Amino acid sequence: MNRPIRVLVAKVGLDGHDRGAKVIATALRDAGMEVIYTGLRQTPEMVVNAALQEDVDAIGISILSGAHNTVFPKVIALMKEKGMNDVLLTGGGIIPDEDIEALSKLGVGKLFHPGTNTHEIADYIINWVKENRNF
Repeated sequence: MNRPIRVLVAKVGLDGHDRGAKVIATALRDAGMEVIYTGLRQTPEMVVNAALQEDVDAIGISILSGAHNTVFPKVIALMKEKGMNDVLLTGGGIIPDEDIEALSKLGVGKLFHPGTNTHEIADYIINWVKENRNF
C-alpha cells in the first residue's frame, strides 16, 4: 500500500460515551492507520460527508445507545447513494447477535462487542482494505 489506511471513527446520535471510540482510535493509530475522530453527536449525514471529504477506506461507528438498527442502515444507505461501495462500514458496541446478522445482510461489515481485542479489529480492517480497495 502506498499510504496508510484511513479510518473515520464516529459516535452517532445522542450517545455521549466515547471512551471506547477513543480507545479504538488510538489502537488503530498504533497499528499504523490514519484516524479521523469526528467527536460526539454526529448525524449519519455528517459521518458520510466527513468520510467522503477525508477519502477514508473505512468508517467505524461506536454505538452504545441501542440505536444501531437505525444508525447503521441509514449510514449504509447514504454510502450507497454517494457511491462509496468500496468503503468498509464497521463498528461496535452493545449490539445483540441477531441484530448483527440482520445488519450484515444490509452490507455492514463485522461488528465487534465490547472487550474485543483491539488487534483483532485492526487486523480485520487491514485485511478488508487489502482485499477490497485499489490504491
